Amino acid sequence: MSVFLSTFENKVDGKGRVSVPAPFRSALDKQNSTGLVLFPSLRHDCLEGCGDQRIEQIVESIDRLDAFSEEAEALQTMLADSVSLAVDGDGRIVLPEKMITFAGLDKLAVFVGQGRQFQIWSPTRYRDFRDHNRQVARDRGLSLRMVPRGTGEDA
Repeated sequence: MSVFLSTFENKVDGKGRVSVPAPFRSALDKQNSTGLVLFPSLRHDCLEGCGDQRIEQIVESIDRLDAFSEEAEALQTMLADSVSLAVDGDGRIVLPEKMITFAGLDKLAVFVGQGRQFQIWSPTRYRDFRDHNRQVARDRGLSLRMVPRGTGEDA
């Protein structure tokens, strides 16, 4: 599976059109995704994005929960607010107004690779988020235990 890496800042025009970074489009193509799915983050003031395979994983994970549990109900909100967007021939998507408002986007959008998914932030909100998380990592001395390849873990 191809992943979303790096950070890109792109202009948002008056109609809400924004260019999806070429490496992100390439990742979507390698995933055989028909477009991309966006939804308001449940944790941050940004948008979460992914391809078809990842949203299917998310749906399957929610389906494994007790269907009538508070947890399932809260996570299903993410699906209810999701939109599936096609990338046009110029590599752009049209962000719905409610998404622009939620993420506080104006003239610029920051696309942030998160591995199997990505986020879209306003530049100021993203800088604050990034700086905070870097400080948390330093303060706590965070490290990562590497998972051996081929273990079948699909996180």
